[in-house]
Amino acid sequence: MNQLLYEGRTLVGMVSSIIRQDTLHVLYNRLDWERMFRLADNHKIANIVYLGILGKGDALPDKWRERFFERYQEALLFGENCNESVKEVLTWLDMREISCTVLTSCSVREYYQIPETAGNNPLQLLFDEGNYYLAKGYLIDLGYETDQIYKGYGERMRRTSGVSVVLYHKLPFRTSRYNKNIVKIIETSYIEEPYQNIRILPLESEFLYRMVQAAYNYVTDELTIREVLDLQLCHKAWRAKIEEEMLWKRLADFRIDELAEKILRISYMWFGDKKDNYFQTPLEDMSVYDILEDRLLTRGITNAETDVQALKLSKAIQREIRKERRKEDREYWKRKITEQMGQIKRKLSWVFPDYHYMSSIYPVLEKIPALLPVFWLVRGGRLLLRSLIP
Repeated sequence: MNQLLYEGRTLVGMVSSIIRQDTLHVLYNRLDWERMFRLADNHKIANIVYLGILGKGDALPDKWRERFFERYQEALLFGENCNESVKEVLTWLDMREISCTVLTSCSVREYYQIPETAGNNPLQLLFDEGNYYLAKGYLIDLGYETDQIYKGYGERMRRTSGVSVVLYHKLPFRTSRYNKNIVKIIETSYIEEPYQNIRILPLESEFLYRMVQAAYNYVTDELTIREVLDLQLCHKAWRAKIEEEMLWKRLADFRIDELAEKILRISYMWFGDKKDNYFQTPLEDMSVYDILEDRLLTRGITNAETDVQALKLSKAIQREIRKERRKEDREYWKRKITEQMGQIKRKLSWVFPDYHYMSSIYPVLEKIPALLPVFWLVRGGRLLLRSLIP
Protein backbone atom coordinates (compact mmCIF):
# COMPACT_ATOMS: atom_id res chain seq x y z
CA MET A 1 0.00 0.00 0.00
CA ASN A 2 2.80 2.43 0.87
CA GLN A 3 4.43 1.58 -2.49
CA LEU A 4 1.19 2.38 -4.33
CA LEU A 5 0.93 5.76 -2.60
CA TYR A 6 4.60 6.46 -3.24
CA GLU A 7 4.17 5.75 -6.95
CA GLY A 8 1.01 7.86 -7.07
CA ARG A 9 2.72 10.80 -5.43
CA THR A 10 5.70 10.36 -7.75
CA LEU A 11 3.37 10.61 -10.75
CA VAL A 12 1.76 13.76 -9.35
CA GLY A 13 5.24 15.23 -8.81
CA MET A 14 6.28 14.39 -12.37
CA VAL A 15 3.10 15.85 -13.88
CA SER A 16 3.36 18.95 -11.71
CA SER A 17 6.96 19.53 -12.73
CA ILE A 18 6.13 19.21 -16.43
CA ILE A 19 3.08 21.49 -16.16
CA ARG A 20 4.96 24.10 -14.10
CA GLN A 21 8.16 23.46 -16.06
CA ASP A 22 10.06 23.04 -12.81
CA THR A 23 13.14 20.95 -12.08
CA LEU A 24 12.25 17.28 -11.83
CA HIS A 25 13.75 15.02 -9.13
CA VAL A 26 12.81 11.34 -9.46
CA LEU A 27 14.71 8.17 -8.53
CA TYR A 28 13.83 6.40 -11.79
CA ASN A 29 15.78 3.20 -11.10
CA ARG A 30 13.79 2.50 -7.92
CA LEU A 31 10.38 2.43 -9.62
CA ASP A 32 8.43 -0.51 -10.99
CA TRP A 33 7.68 0.87 -14.45
CA GLU A 34 5.04 -1.69 -15.30
CA ARG A 35 3.00 -0.50 -12.32
CA MET A 36 3.90 3.13 -13.07
CA PHE A 37 2.60 2.84 -16.62
CA ARG A 38 -0.62 1.16 -15.56
CA LEU A 39 -1.20 3.76 -12.84
CA ALA A 40 -0.40 6.65 -15.21
CA ASP A 41 -2.62 5.18 -17.92
CA ASN A 42 -5.42 4.65 -15.41
CA HIS A 43 -5.18 8.32 -14.41
CA LYS A 44 -4.93 9.38 -18.10
CA ILE A 45 -1.56 11.15 -17.70
CA ALA A 46 0.82 8.72 -19.45
CA ASN A 47 1.48 11.21 -22.25
CA ILE A 48 2.71 13.80 -19.71
CA VAL A 49 4.89 11.27 -17.91
CA TYR A 50 6.58 10.45 -21.23
CA LEU A 51 8.06 13.96 -21.29
CA GLY A 52 9.42 13.33 -17.81
CA ILE A 53 11.28 10.16 -18.81
CA LEU A 54 12.97 11.52 -21.93
CA GLY A 55 16.73 11.13 -21.82
CA LYS A 56 16.75 8.81 -18.83
CA GLY A 57 18.88 6.16 -20.53
CA ASP A 58 18.45 2.67 -19.10
CA ALA A 59 16.30 3.75 -16.18
CA LEU A 60 13.23 2.32 -17.96
CA PRO A 61 12.80 -1.03 -19.72
CA ASP A 62 12.31 -0.48 -23.47
CA LYS A 63 8.88 -2.11 -23.37
CA TRP A 64 7.43 0.44 -20.97
CA ARG A 65 9.24 3.36 -22.55
CA GLU A 66 7.50 2.39 -25.81
CA ARG A 67 4.12 2.16 -24.09
CA PHE A 68 4.51 5.69 -22.70
CA PHE A 69 5.56 6.84 -26.17
CA GLU A 70 2.42 5.27 -27.67
CA ARG A 71 0.26 7.35 -25.34
CA TYR A 72 2.28 10.44 -26.26
CA GLN A 73 1.71 9.76 -29.96
CA GLU A 74 -2.00 9.26 -29.34
CA ALA A 75 -2.13 12.64 -27.61
CA LEU A 76 -0.36 14.27 -30.59
CA LEU A 77 -2.79 12.65 -33.04
CA PHE A 78 -5.74 13.68 -30.89
CA GLY A 79 -4.51 17.27 -30.80
CA GLU A 80 -4.23 17.35 -34.58
CA ASN A 81 -7.74 16.02 -35.11
CA CYS A 82 -9.64 17.30 -32.08
CA ASN A 83 -10.98 20.68 -33.22
CA GLU A 84 -11.89 19.54 -36.72
CA SER A 85 -13.56 16.37 -35.44
CA VAL A 86 -15.61 18.27 -32.85
CA LYS A 87 -16.68 20.79 -35.49
CA GLU A 88 -17.55 17.96 -37.88
CA VAL A 89 -19.74 16.18 -35.32
CA LEU A 90 -21.59 19.30 -34.20
CA THR A 91 -22.12 20.53 -37.77
CA TRP A 92 -23.36 17.08 -38.81
CA LEU A 93 -25.88 17.02 -35.94
CA ASP A 94 -26.97 20.61 -36.50
CA MET A 95 -27.60 20.04 -40.22
CA ARG A 96 -29.91 17.17 -39.31
CA GLU A 97 -31.71 19.28 -36.70
CA ILE A 98 -30.70 17.00 -33.84
CA SER A 99 -30.79 19.06 -30.66
CA CYS A 100 -28.20 18.46 -27.95
CA THR A 101 -26.32 20.20 -25.15
CA VAL A 102 -22.51 20.25 -25.09
CA LEU A 103 -21.48 19.47 -21.52
CA THR A 104 -17.71 19.54 -22.01
CA SER A 105 -15.52 19.64 -25.09
CA CYS A 106 -11.81 19.97 -25.85
CA SER A 107 -11.69 23.63 -24.76
CA VAL A 108 -9.52 22.84 -21.72
CA ARG A 109 -6.67 21.99 -24.13
CA GLU A 110 -5.95 25.67 -24.76
CA TYR A 111 -4.92 26.13 -21.11
CA TYR A 112 -2.01 23.67 -21.41
CA GLN A 113 1.25 25.53 -22.11
CA ILE A 114 2.63 22.38 -23.76
CA PRO A 115 -0.17 21.25 -26.15
CA GLU A 116 0.85 17.58 -26.24
CA THR A 117 0.42 17.29 -22.46
CA ALA A 118 -3.34 17.85 -22.78
CA GLY A 119 -5.64 14.87 -22.38
CA ASN A 120 -7.76 13.07 -24.96
CA ASN A 121 -10.90 14.63 -23.50
CA PRO A 122 -14.09 13.33 -25.10
CA LEU A 123 -16.82 15.59 -26.38
CA GLN A 124 -19.75 15.05 -23.96
CA LEU A 125 -23.22 15.54 -25.43
CA LEU A 126 -26.64 15.27 -23.78
CA PHE A 127 -29.70 14.31 -25.87
CA ASP A 128 -33.28 13.40 -25.25
CA GLU A 129 -33.84 9.70 -25.85
CA GLY A 130 -35.24 10.08 -29.39
CA ASN A 131 -32.37 12.23 -30.62
CA TYR A 132 -29.88 9.98 -28.84
CA TYR A 133 -30.49 7.06 -31.21
CA LEU A 134 -30.53 9.33 -34.27
CA ALA A 135 -27.20 10.83 -33.22
CA LYS A 136 -25.71 7.40 -32.65
CA GLY A 137 -26.75 6.31 -36.13
CA TYR A 138 -25.19 9.38 -37.74
CA LEU A 139 -21.96 8.90 -35.79
CA ILE A 140 -21.76 5.32 -37.04
CA ASP A 141 -22.06 6.74 -40.57
CA LEU A 142 -19.10 9.01 -39.75
CA GLY A 143 -16.98 6.00 -38.78
CA TYR A 144 -17.46 5.98 -35.01
CA GLU A 145 -17.82 2.74 -33.06
CA THR A 146 -19.04 2.09 -29.53
CA ASP A 147 -16.03 1.99 -27.22
CA GLN A 148 -17.73 1.80 -23.82
CA ILE A 149 -21.31 1.38 -22.57
CA TYR A 150 -22.66 3.35 -19.61
CA LYS A 151 -25.59 1.16 -18.72
CA GLY A 152 -28.79 3.16 -18.39
CA TYR A 153 -27.06 6.44 -19.31
CA GLY A 154 -25.37 6.27 -22.69
CA GLU A 155 -22.12 5.26 -24.34
CA ARG A 156 -18.76 6.46 -25.57
CA MET A 157 -18.05 6.23 -29.30
CA ARG A 158 -14.60 6.49 -30.82
CA ARG A 159 -13.06 6.81 -34.24
CA THR A 160 -9.66 5.43 -35.24
CA SER A 161 -8.21 8.96 -35.11
CA GLY A 162 -8.62 8.75 -31.32
CA VAL A 163 -11.38 11.35 -31.01
CA SER A 164 -14.15 10.19 -28.67
CA VAL A 165 -17.74 11.35 -28.26
CA VAL A 166 -19.76 10.53 -25.15
CA LEU A 167 -23.49 10.39 -25.81
CA TYR A 168 -25.85 10.63 -22.84
CA HIS A 169 -29.61 10.29 -22.81
CA LYS A 170 -29.45 10.52 -19.04
CA LEU A 171 -26.60 11.97 -17.00
CA PRO A 172 -24.72 9.33 -14.93
CA PHE A 173 -25.62 10.60 -11.48
CA ARG A 174 -27.75 8.33 -9.36
CA THR A 175 -29.07 10.54 -6.55
CA SER A 176 -32.28 12.56 -6.88
CA ARG A 177 -30.62 15.66 -5.44
CA TYR A 178 -27.90 15.54 -8.08
CA ASN A 179 -30.37 14.99 -10.90
CA LYS A 180 -32.66 17.81 -9.74
CA ASN A 181 -29.81 20.31 -9.56
CA ILE A 182 -28.14 19.11 -12.76
CA VAL A 183 -31.38 20.02 -14.58
CA LYS A 184 -30.90 23.59 -13.34
CA ILE A 185 -27.39 23.62 -14.83
CA ILE A 186 -28.66 22.34 -18.18
CA GLU A 187 -31.38 25.00 -18.22
CA THR A 188 -28.71 27.73 -18.38
CA SER A 189 -27.44 26.46 -21.75
CA TYR A 190 -27.90 28.59 -24.84
CA ILE A 191 -27.69 28.22 -28.62
CA GLU A 192 -24.19 28.86 -29.88
CA GLU A 193 -23.76 30.49 -33.27
CA PRO A 194 -23.45 29.47 -36.04
CA TYR A 195 -25.49 26.48 -34.87
CA GLN A 196 -29.26 26.42 -34.56
CA ASN A 197 -29.71 23.21 -32.57
CA ILE A 198 -26.51 22.95 -30.52
CA ARG A 199 -26.57 24.39 -27.01
CA ILE A 200 -23.54 25.07 -24.80
CA LEU A 201 -23.12 25.88 -21.12
CA PRO A 202 -21.88 29.29 -20.01
CA LEU A 203 -18.45 29.19 -18.33
CA GLU A 204 -19.89 29.32 -14.82
CA SER A 205 -22.26 26.44 -15.51
CA GLU A 206 -19.59 24.35 -17.24
CA PHE A 207 -17.25 24.81 -14.30
CA LEU A 208 -20.06 23.96 -11.90
CA TYR A 209 -20.72 20.80 -13.91
CA ARG A 210 -17.02 19.89 -13.77
CA MET A 211 -16.99 20.44 -10.00
CA VAL A 212 -20.06 18.32 -9.27
CA GLN A 213 -18.76 15.60 -11.59
CA ALA A 214 -15.38 15.63 -9.82
CA ALA A 215 -17.01 15.34 -6.39
CA TYR A 216 -19.25 12.50 -7.57
CA ASN A 217 -16.33 10.68 -9.21
CA TYR A 218 -14.28 11.08 -6.04
CA VAL A 219 -16.98 9.43 -3.97
CA THR A 220 -17.31 6.57 -6.49
CA ASP A 221 -13.49 6.25 -6.67
CA GLU A 222 -13.36 7.19 -10.35
CA LEU A 223 -11.70 10.60 -10.04
CA THR A 224 -8.43 10.78 -12.01
CA ILE A 225 -5.34 12.94 -11.71
CA ARG A 226 -6.15 14.22 -15.21
CA GLU A 227 -9.58 15.38 -14.09
CA VAL A 228 -8.07 17.21 -11.10
CA LEU A 229 -5.51 18.86 -13.39
CA ASP A 230 -8.20 19.97 -15.88
CA LEU A 231 -10.24 21.36 -12.99
CA GLN A 232 -7.33 23.47 -11.77
CA LEU A 233 -6.52 24.81 -15.24
CA CYS A 234 -10.16 25.70 -15.95
CA HIS A 235 -10.60 27.40 -12.59
CA LYS A 236 -7.43 29.43 -13.00
CA ALA A 237 -8.52 30.55 -16.47
CA TRP A 238 -12.16 31.27 -15.59
CA ARG A 239 -12.16 32.37 -11.96
CA ALA A 240 -12.12 36.09 -12.83
CA LYS A 241 -15.29 35.58 -14.89
CA ILE A 242 -17.14 33.40 -12.37
CA GLU A 243 -19.38 34.80 -9.67
CA GLU A 244 -17.88 32.72 -6.88
CA GLU A 245 -20.51 33.42 -4.26
CA MET A 246 -23.19 32.06 -6.59
CA LEU A 247 -20.95 29.09 -7.51
CA TRP A 248 -20.52 27.98 -3.91
CA LYS A 249 -24.22 28.55 -3.22
CA ARG A 250 -25.14 26.24 -6.07
CA LEU A 251 -22.61 23.66 -4.90
CA ALA A 252 -24.27 23.87 -1.48
CA ASP A 253 -27.55 22.90 -3.18
CA PHE A 254 -25.81 19.65 -4.15
CA ARG A 255 -24.50 19.42 -0.56
CA ILE A 256 -20.92 19.04 -1.80
CA ASP A 257 -19.60 22.58 -1.36
CA GLU A 258 -17.07 21.63 1.34
CA LEU A 259 -15.96 18.48 -0.52
CA ALA A 260 -15.67 20.41 -3.81
CA GLU A 261 -13.55 23.08 -2.13
CA LYS A 262 -11.17 20.39 -0.82
CA ILE A 263 -10.80 18.88 -4.30
CA LEU A 264 -10.19 22.31 -5.82
CA ARG A 265 -7.70 23.19 -3.09
CA ILE A 266 -5.75 19.97 -3.58
CA SER A 267 -5.68 20.66 -7.33
CA TYR A 268 -3.87 23.92 -6.55
CA MET A 269 -1.58 22.15 -4.08
CA TRP A 270 -0.57 19.71 -6.83
CA PHE A 271 -0.52 21.84 -9.95
CA GLY A 272 -0.94 25.50 -9.07
CA ASP A 273 1.73 28.16 -9.28
CA LYS A 274 3.38 28.47 -5.86
CA LYS A 275 3.14 32.24 -6.16
CA ASP A 276 -0.62 32.05 -6.72
CA ASN A 277 -2.30 33.17 -3.51
CA TYR A 278 -5.87 32.31 -4.50
CA PHE A 279 -6.30 30.14 -1.40
CA GLN A 280 -5.14 32.60 1.23
CA THR A 281 -6.85 31.01 4.22
CA PRO A 282 -4.31 28.89 6.12
CA LEU A 283 -5.13 25.24 6.63
CA GLU A 284 -5.85 24.20 10.20
CA ASP A 285 -5.80 20.46 9.60
CA MET A 286 -3.79 18.96 6.73
CA SER A 287 -4.80 15.41 7.66
CA VAL A 288 -8.13 15.73 5.80
CA TYR A 289 -6.18 16.46 2.61
CA ASP A 290 -3.91 13.49 3.25
CA ILE A 291 -7.01 11.28 3.42
CA LEU A 292 -8.40 12.79 0.21
CA GLU A 293 -5.06 12.39 -1.56
CA ASP A 294 -4.60 8.79 -0.44
CA ARG A 295 -8.08 7.80 -1.57
CA LEU A 296 -7.76 9.61 -4.90
CA LEU A 297 -4.33 8.23 -5.78
CA THR A 298 -5.28 4.64 -4.93
CA ARG A 299 -8.76 4.91 -6.51
CA GLY A 300 -10.41 3.93 -3.22
CA ILE A 301 -8.08 1.10 -2.18
CA THR A 302 -7.03 3.33 0.69
CA ASN A 303 -10.25 4.72 2.08
CA ALA A 304 -10.35 6.27 5.54
CA GLU A 305 -12.94 8.85 4.53
CA THR A 306 -13.89 11.43 7.15
CA ASP A 307 -15.54 14.14 5.05
CA VAL A 308 -19.19 14.30 6.12
CA GLN A 309 -20.48 15.34 2.69
CA ALA A 310 -18.54 12.58 0.96
CA LEU A 311 -19.91 9.99 3.38
CA LYS A 312 -23.49 11.20 2.92
CA LEU A 313 -23.20 11.24 -0.86
CA SER A 314 -21.66 7.77 -0.81
CA LYS A 315 -24.55 6.44 1.29
CA ALA A 316 -27.09 8.05 -1.06
CA ILE A 317 -25.39 6.47 -4.09
CA GLN A 318 -25.22 3.04 -2.43
CA ARG A 319 -28.90 3.35 -1.54
CA GLU A 320 -29.75 4.00 -5.19
CA ILE A 321 -27.54 1.12 -6.31
CA ARG A 322 -29.41 -1.23 -3.96
CA LYS A 323 -32.72 0.03 -5.40
CA GLU A 324 -31.45 -0.61 -8.93
CA ARG A 325 -30.33 -4.12 -7.99
CA ARG A 326 -33.69 -4.90 -6.38
CA LYS A 327 -35.44 -3.65 -9.50
CA GLU A 328 -33.14 -5.76 -11.70
CA ASP A 329 -33.81 -8.79 -9.48
CA ARG A 330 -37.57 -8.24 -9.76
CA GLU A 331 -37.33 -7.90 -13.52
CA TYR A 332 -35.15 -11.00 -13.70
CA TRP A 333 -37.59 -13.14 -11.71
CA LYS A 334 -40.55 -11.67 -13.58
CA ARG A 335 -38.86 -12.64 -16.84
CA LYS A 336 -38.04 -16.13 -15.53
CA ILE A 337 -41.61 -16.68 -14.33
CA THR A 338 -42.97 -15.45 -17.67
CA GLU A 339 -40.64 -17.84 -19.51
CA GLN A 340 -41.65 -20.76 -17.26
CA MET A 341 -45.34 -19.95 -17.64
CA GLY A 342 -44.83 -19.84 -21.40
CA GLN A 343 -43.19 -23.27 -21.33
CA ILE A 344 -46.03 -24.68 -19.19
CA LYS A 345 -48.60 -23.12 -21.53
CA ARG A 346 -46.91 -24.69 -24.56
CA LYS A 347 -46.83 -28.10 -22.85
CA LEU A 348 -50.49 -27.84 -21.86
CA SER A 349 -51.45 -26.79 -25.39
CA TRP A 350 -49.69 -29.92 -26.67
CA VAL A 351 -51.37 -32.22 -24.11
CA PHE A 352 -54.77 -30.51 -24.45
CA PRO A 353 -55.04 -29.11 -28.01
CA ASP A 354 -57.79 -26.62 -28.75
CA TYR A 355 -61.20 -27.49 -30.09
CA HIS A 356 -60.46 -26.57 -33.72
CA TYR A 357 -57.40 -28.80 -33.88
CA MET A 358 -59.20 -31.75 -32.20
CA SER A 359 -62.27 -31.43 -34.41
CA SER A 360 -60.04 -31.66 -37.50
CA ILE A 361 -58.84 -35.07 -36.21
CA TYR A 362 -62.16 -36.22 -34.72
CA PRO A 363 -65.03 -34.80 -36.86
CA VAL A 364 -67.64 -36.05 -34.39
CA LEU A 365 -66.63 -33.16 -32.09
CA GLU A 366 -68.25 -30.74 -34.54
CA LYS A 367 -71.61 -32.30 -33.67
CA ILE A 368 -70.93 -32.95 -29.97
CA PRO A 369 -68.33 -30.38 -28.64
CA ALA A 370 -68.95 -31.58 -25.06
CA LEU A 371 -66.98 -34.75 -25.88
CA LEU A 372 -63.71 -32.74 -26.18
CA PRO A 373 -62.32 -33.99 -22.80
CA VAL A 374 -63.10 -37.58 -23.83
CA PHE A 375 -61.19 -37.24 -27.07
CA TRP A 376 -58.28 -35.63 -25.23
CA LEU A 377 -58.06 -38.91 -23.34
CA VAL A 378 -58.43 -40.92 -26.54
CA ARG A 379 -55.67 -38.93 -28.24
CA GLY A 380 -53.45 -39.25 -25.17
CA GLY A 381 -53.98 -43.00 -25.06
CA ARG A 382 -53.10 -43.37 -28.74
CA LEU A 383 -49.93 -41.38 -28.32
CA LEU A 384 -48.99 -43.44 -25.27
CA LEU A 385 -49.53 -46.75 -27.12
CA ARG A 386 -47.50 -45.46 -30.08
CA SER A 387 -44.59 -44.70 -27.78
CA LEU A 388 -44.76 -48.09 -26.08
CA ILE A 389 -45.13 -50.25 -29.23
CA PRO A 390 -41.92 -50.24 -31.35
